[in-house]
Amino acid sequence: MTLRVVLADDQEMVRTGLRTLCENDGDIRVVGEAENGQVAVALAREHRPDVVLMDIRMPVLDGLAATRRILTDRNVGPGVRVLVLTTYEQDENVFEALRSGASGFLTKDVSPTELRAAIRTVAAGQALLSPRATRSLVETFVAYPPHRPDPRRLDVLTDREREILALVGRGLSNLQIARILFLSPATVKTHVNRSMAKLGARDRAQLVVAAYETGLVRPGSDGPV
Repeated sequence: MTLRVVLADDQEMVRTGLRTLCENDGDIRVVGEAENGQVAVALAREHRPDVVLMDIRMPVLDGLAATRRILTDRNVGPGVRVLVLTTYEQDENVFEALRSGASGFLTKDVSPTELRAAIRTVAAGQALLSPRATRSLVETFVAYPPHRPDPRRLDVLTDREREILALVGRGLSNLQIARILFLSPATVKTHVNRSMAKLGARDRAQLVVAAYETGLVRPGSDGPV
């Protein structure tokens, strides 16, 4: 199956380079290019792509606002995923982009192989948050805390769900969590999915955001506080 991608970046040379990198293996096709967020929204409505590669800083409509519009637009469809592009790993806007529903983020110096793998990952409905990316996200959270933690959001979770959420917040995979808690990966997946539903999280990326926003996990800690 060919994955369909929309590129959103205000620099034509960047878009040209991304197109070349994306289409190298033949299973990814760029169906549209946008020089600003407003055009990105229009192209998402027109093509209903699998993934939108979204730059944050663009004229007319920035990437954050465009991400929110795309992911809440009924004319786009529920299957589209947004993968944020940023120049720096520690970018205060990355946290907001993930909160808005983006499935992950990449720096623009990413390797061609990593870029294509990232597109395939988020197109499959998974969040792109490796341990390295999670650490970058945590560093951003430390530098630009969004607001005071609100632990009451977690009142809807069971003790086991809170325990697993804390491990998700540290960037651990379901398999790693299963090994730590002596559970089956399927059981962990069930708890993760239930937590997502209860917290209104679109994907795993938003669960990581929730873990830090609520104070369940604090930067530098190894688990729940």
